[in-house]
Amino acid sequence: MNETGNNSNVTDRRIRRTRALLRQGLIQLMETKDIKDISVKELSDLADINRGTFYLHYNDIYDMLGKMEDELFTEFNEILDRTLTTEAISSETTLQEIFAFLERNRDFAKVTMGPHGDLAFVNRMKGLVKDRIYNIPDVKNGNQDLVYIESFIISGCIGIIETWLNHPSPKPPEEIAAMCNSLLMKGLHLI
Repeated sequence: MNETGNNSNVTDRRIRRTRALLRQGLIQLMETKDIKDISVKELSDLADINRGTFYLHYNDIYDMLGKMEDELFTEFNEILDRTLTTEAISSETTLQEIFAFLERNRDFAKVTMGPHGDLAFVNRMKGLVKDRIYNIPDVKNGNQDLVYIESFIISGCIGIIETWLNHPSPKPPEEIAAMCNSLLMKGLHLI
């Protein structure tokens, strides 16, 4: 049994290594190319793996990107679920966790939200934030100006994230979270 366990660990490590190489390669290619212009052959060559190995993990480049995005959104949702409860909502705590999460995933978030990124990813992020705005106690669903305020908050948050991701010497996650929180609280007072 110990021998089987060791083989499983070696296999798991190889799978993680292969996926990490593919992930790094895709991120590198997305810095200069649209996803539609990236081929499995090009990615496999860059990652120095066999194309057949790629197909053991993913159906195509879009499948790979989708799975990477899904992993990101799963963790993002977990952060929101944990920090935006109806009992205690702390936008600053939520933002600190979100910016720490983005820092950990900076390379992928940067290319996904960049000029060669995935607009669907950005729209999905906006939709998620929009859904969560209504969990904030100060937000009143009956306010007829809410659609404008919601748009302002979402676009502002996405804009701050994009600027922060692309800044040559970005502020630490805690500082940018505090700045974003301050701006959000000012915006919420418009309601």
